[in-house]
Amino acid sequence: MKLTSIKLFNFRQFYGKTPEILLASGEQNTTIIHGNNGAGKTTLLNAFTWVLYEKFTAAFASEEQLVNKRAIAEAKLKESVDCWVELGFDHHNRRYQARRLCRAYKTETGVEQSKSELYLQIAGDDGRWLLPQQLPEDIIGRILPTSLHQYFFFDGERIEQIVRSDKKSEIAEATKTLLGVEVLNRSVKHLKEARKTLESELAFIGDSETKNLLKEQAKLEQESEHLSKRQVEITKESKHQEELKKTLGHRLLELSGAEELQQLRDELEAREKLLREQLQQAKEALKRAISTRSYTALLSEATAEFRAIVDDLRKRGELPGGIKRQFVDDLLKKQCCICGAELIEGSHAHQQVSAWMDKAGIADVEETAIRMSVQVDEIDKQVPDFWEEVDIQQDNIARWRAELSGIETQLDDIKKKLRSFPNEDISQLQKRLDETEEKIRDLTLETGANQQQISRIANDIEAKVKQIAKHKMNETKQSLAQRRIAATQESIERLIEVKSRLDIQFRSSLEKRVQEIFNSISFTPYIPKLSDKYELTLTETTIGTETIVAASTGENQILSLSFIGAIIDQVRDWIQDNTLMGPDSSTFPIVMDSPFGSLDEIYRRQIAKTLPQLANQLVVLVTKTQWRGEVDEEMANHIGRQYVLTYYSPKLDCEEDAIELGGVQYPLVKQSLSEFEYTEIVEVDYGF
Repeated sequence: MKLTSIKLFNFRQFYGKTPEILLASGEQNTTIIHGNNGAGKTTLLNAFTWVLYEKFTAAFASEEQLVNKRAIAEAKLKESVDCWVELGFDHHNRRYQARRLCRAYKTETGVEQSKSELYLQIAGDDGRWLLPQQLPEDIIGRILPTSLHQYFFFDGERIEQIVRSDKKSEIAEATKTLLGVEVLNRSVKHLKEARKTLESELAFIGDSETKNLLKEQAKLEQESEHLSKRQVEITKESKHQEELKKTLGHRLLELSGAEELQQLRDELEAREKLLREQLQQAKEALKRAISTRSYTALLSEATAEFRAIVDDLRKRGELPGGIKRQFVDDLLKKQCCICGAELIEGSHAHQQVSAWMDKAGIADVEETAIRMSVQVDEIDKQVPDFWEEVDIQQDNIARWRAELSGIETQLDDIKKKLRSFPNEDISQLQKRLDETEEKIRDLTLETGANQQQISRIANDIEAKVKQIAKHKMNETKQSLAQRRIAATQESIERLIEVKSRLDIQFRSSLEKRVQEIFNSISFTPYIPKLSDKYELTLTETTIGTETIVAASTGENQILSLSFIGAIIDQVRDWIQDNTLMGPDSSTFPIVMDSPFGSLDEIYRRQIAKTLPQLANQLVVLVTKTQWRGEVDEEMANHIGRQYVLTYYSPKLDCEEDAIELGGVQYPLVKQSLSEFEYTEIVEVDYGF
């Protein structure tokens, strides 16, 4: 997808029809839109997401009030006021024009807003605009799926939310869309349905034993399905309880007398969470060391015995062999010694040369001994490293468990104090918080128990499938049905394996690219890690073992930008190699509002240098202070177009403001000539 233009009509503070904003692409792929806070940068960002997906960012308030207030005020009673956004984009050498429209009606009691309608036109080869045969939402969804839009249209000041733990499921699902895993999921689903049909057929024509096995299998599958549905319910309920816990915590912070205790509890809980993650990592590292290197500690007797054998061969002169056995054998066959004497069998000379067969070394033995000596040396070297790693991880586990125990004691003390607090509101809130935490704990335990049951049932189902496959069929129809079921099951298993391998391969290359981008921006020694659930974390190894870092807001912003850049990079390469599976696009734009908000000068410069290289096309909305100095310097050569949002304030004492671009002053804030606020879009007219 390449964005070409955007135009607004009565959309929020943009009164009437705006000029068309033409968006840069190609070598100078960056469009900069300048505007003060409140001028309409966030509105413009949400114009992109609204027209394509009818979605809004978190910073976009009052989603139900899209139609410009002045246009509504000037309308007659019951008269409709149109509001629309029109976006032009290219894809695979075809031009598209999307327009989303809604209407507001002025009534005696207020304003009513209609549901939005999306229209899409495609330019034909003859230049005429044609209506597509498919739904506009489906076409846009194939080009850039809805689940991915937050990676390409986002609020830079809130970008760190991408790496928040409660966003990991969204990241995982969106990344599956990128991988084209949905194609495989649908294939597996259809094959399972086909297998059920075949099993029903087999149950009808099969013998009594087959029917019993199929009934048992069906019962197990129903039980598994029921547990899976319950897991979905638990996930939703857990999320609700976590939100409730967060709300109760905020309320405790607001109540006088409890704010210090609640603040301390928040800090302790954050530390507790970090410690639990570090404990899990240490356990995994210990498990990994034992499973991959523990054998080295058990081979000391075997390596000593090997060295003794080699030493004995050396003492006997067989290692290294001065004369090779093959050489002696060749002399005897030729019946001629190297001195010229004949080696007639039975002669003294023949006996003398033959005696060397016992002394000569075997080439294969010598080569194997040399190769194995190197391997044995390597094994011996690994033993102290293995024990050192075990000691480090065990020390970490013991230390973190002790600290965790202390934190749990402190948290219990805080809870007791809050429960018995003189202020009844505080004590009641704490009791509700206790109840919420208990529900979360119960739900977590139920999740674990259900997961174990689901795994057990899956094994039982697999056993039943194998029993059915092995069961001998007497009739041709039964045998044919059984072979079809076996082929279907094999296809399901292979597709699941393909899906798993794709996920591992993509995640590994994605993590590597995230690390490369992060290291090019950040001056810290931290290393980004991507878990199997696509949860992003920062780690460090300064103390000899990998530990999680409590990242700052700025670091999380850089980590999120690195993730977005890596996603675009990897998907671009991935789709070129897997055109049948992924989204119908390998060109992606980035539209971002205020990407430099809470960053210092070094990070601002690094991000400004990196941003134009992350995407095929970049649209950045910035304030005057965000654009200052280093950002302007680093991005200047990449700019293809620039615009200024001029905000007209109805305040009589408004302070006017302007920005200088290319030696020309462009107004940012001006006095409105009416009682209404509105924003105009002005193109910077130099250099284009």
